[in-house]
Amino acid sequence: MNSAVDTNALIEENQQLHAEMQDLLEQAHINQQIMQRHQAFDLRLIGASDFRELIETVSRFMPQTFSLEIVTLTLIDFDFDIRRILHELQIGLDEYQNLLFLTEKHALPLTRKPTLGPYVAAKHQTLFPHYQPASVAILPLTRHQKQIGYLALGSAHEERFTGNLATDFIERLASVVAICLENVINNERLKHIGLTDPLTGVNNRRYIEQRMLEEVGRAQRERSALSCLYIDIDHFKRVNDQFGHQSGDEVLREVAARIKKELRLSDSMGRFGGEEFVVLLVQATLLDAARIAERIRASVALKPITIAANETRENASLQITVSIGAAAQTPPDSTIPADIACARLVAQADKALYRAKESGRNRVVLGKK
Repeated sequence: MNSAVDTNALIEENQQLHAEMQDLLEQAHINQQIMQRHQAFDLRLIGASDFRELIETVSRFMPQTFSLEIVTLTLIDFDFDIRRILHELQIGLDEYQNLLFLTEKHALPLTRKPTLGPYVAAKHQTLFPHYQPASVAILPLTRHQKQIGYLALGSAHEERFTGNLATDFIERLASVVAICLENVINNERLKHIGLTDPLTGVNNRRYIEQRMLEEVGRAQRERSALSCLYIDIDHFKRVNDQFGHQSGDEVLREVAARIKKELRLSDSMGRFGGEEFVVLLVQATLLDAARIAERIRASVALKPITIAANETRENASLQITVSIGAAAQTPPDSTIPADIACARLVAQADKALYRAKESGRNRVVLGKK
C-alpha cells in the first residue's frame, strides 16, 4: 500500500517537475525571442544612415519592439538650427507627428534623470500631444554633458512604468538613441555644408538650382504658383575697391542675413555668385513676390551696414542698397520640361533685375513672360 502511494507521489512530483521544466523552456524561448528583437532593433537603430531612417526607426519600430502604444522624440532646437537644415535637405517634418521640437527654454524643465510613472497632463502633454498614455517613461537624451532632447515612451497600461522600476535598460536605450541621433544630425550637417556657401552661410548655387528644378516640377504637377527673385547688391565693386575685400565679405554676409530674415521657412535662397542672390518662393504669385521683394529692399536700405576697423581706418558705416527683379509662373508651363521652365523663370527675373539697374537701382521691378 505504502509502495503504491510512494509511486503515485513520485509520478506526480515528476509530472510537476516536467511541467515546470516546460514552463522554464517556454520562458527561455520567449526571452530569446525578446532578446533577438531587441538586438535586431539595436542594429537597425545603429545602422540608420540618415535622419529620416532614424526617426522612422524610433517612431515606428520601437513601439513594436517594446510593446508600447507610442514613442515620441523631442529635440531641443531653440535656434531653429536642426529644423532649417532638415527643411533645406527637404526632409518633411510634417510626415512625423511624433517628432517634436522644443523652441522655448521654459517649455519643459531640463532633467538628467529618467522619470517613470503615471501620465500627468500638466507635465507630459508637451511630449505626447496626439495621444494620452496611462503610464510614461521620460528619458533625457544627453551628449557631451549637454541635453539634446527627450525620448518619451508611453504605455496604455498603468503598471508598465512605475517609480520603483529599474531604469538600467531604458537608460542604456536612451544613450544609444542619443549617440545615433548625434551621428545622423552631424551627417545631415555635412550634406548641408556641401550645399552651403561658406562665406555667407546661405545655400550655394548648386542647391538652389537643384531645389528650383524640384519645385518647378511640383508646381507643374499641382498647378500651383511659383516665383523667383534675382537680387544684386548695388555698386558692390566700389565697396571692394574703397574698403577692401574683407569689408566686401562683411557686406555680403550682412545682406544675406537681411534677405534670409524676410523669407518664410518654405522659401529657398542661394548665392548665385559674386554679389548676386536668387530666392525661390513657393506658393507665391507675382504680387506675393513683389511684396516680399520690397520688404527685402527696405530691410537692406533702411539701416547702414557697419564694417569693422582695420589698420588704416576706424569703423565705417556704409549705406548699401539692392536691386531686385521678380518673376512668377502661375503655374509653370507643364507642356515643357522642368529644366526649361526653370531657365525661363530665372531669365525673366534676371531681365527684370537688369531693368531695375537701368532705371536707377535700389528698386524692385516685376518681370514679364
